[in-house]
Amino acid sequence: MRNSLSRWRRRGRNLGVSLLFVVMASGLWHFQERQYRDDYNWMGTPTWESLHPTTFHRVLRNDGFLVGWSDVRVNALWVSYQLHAVEDARIGARPTFQADWRTLWPIGTNEYSGSGYDRGHLAPNYAIAAVHGRAAQLHTFRMSNMAPQRPDLNRQLWQRLEESVMDHFAPRFEQLQVITGPVFPESFMDNVFNRVGLVEIPEAFYKIIVAPHAEAPQALAFIMPQTARGNEPLDDYLVSIDQVEARTGLDFFPNLPQDVEQRLESRIETDGWALEEVAKRPGRFQ
Repeated sequence: MRNSLSRWRRRGRNLGVSLLFVVMASGLWHFQERQYRDDYNWMGTPTWESLHPTTFHRVLRNDGFLVGWSDVRVNALWVSYQLHAVEDARIGARPTFQADWRTLWPIGTNEYSGSGYDRGHLAPNYAIAAVHGRAAQLHTFRMSNMAPQRPDLNRQLWQRLEESVMDHFAPRFEQLQVITGPVFPESFMDNVFNRVGLVEIPEAFYKIIVAPHAEAPQALAFIMPQTARGNEPLDDYLVSIDQVEARTGLDFFPNLPQDVEQRLESRIETDGWALEEVAKRPGRFQ
């Protein structure tokens, strides 16, 4: 009887130690995960306006950026990263595309071959490499960071916007918060079979750029359709953040005070961005 009681006590102590380890490890993981999210997001991680299968997503962590991944759309719903100006950026050789084991459905690196769509970066290769380094650049070539983009959009209009963010907007402000992603048709069932392999094809793409450390936060937002010719002025596609939220079902910057949110998200204001200097600038591939 005494030996049996002793064994149960030892098992109880071992179980207690194991539970303590699990709690501590979980707490450490949660702290680190929160730290990463704070590092790559200003005023909170994007979330859904209302829980729905098409807006539910998991957060995939990468060096330099986060991905809000949808296993229903087989697509990122958003990608979030921060930028600042970099002098004399040294960029390594262009990496090769990589499959991402974290996605529920496998997406091959040649998934888009023959489809008429480019593997369009959401977190951009050059900007992420310049600010966050080589490891982060490699992560931008994961297929979870790609979305099907028409060549005229990907290589011209979208490229011009990415270039303007890094080369024109970043030097004007201390820090930039960028959130970007696809826009899908309102009816999921109307688009459910419109796919490249398993990846649903968006009808447009958005990009939100915030200068959070200005005297009062300033923002620009764009929605660019797949049908773009590529040579249009960037300011043709200006929208409010509220309009992006209405088209995507996502809530951006959920921790903003309500008065700041109303001012920042409901208006289109270009003061301070000097957008007119780059709106019609040709891209490098034209």
